[in-house]
Amino acid sequence: MANGWSVIIGLIIIVAFSGLSWFASPKGENQTVWRSTLILSAWSCYLMWAITFLAQWHPLISPRRSDLRPELEAAGAPGAIRF
Repeated sequence: MANGWSVIIGLIIIVAFSGLSWFASPKGENQTVWRSTLILSAWSCYLMWAITFLAQWHPLISPRRSDLRPELEAAGAPGAIRF
């Protein structure tokens, strides 16, 4: 489910939406405002999603349990319980 294609597919969708927003924005004096709003909000949402997705996909710090007693944390301890 979580693979590198998710980011690429999302990018393709955002590029298509940006192109559609450019050409389908309502004509008039506020056309530039409509274009800017639609395109910038779409790219902002994509960037937030992509950063969150990639941060969870390859975390910089691996989680570590802190509720274990020190004598059980040693890998070679006799009778150590491993989960």
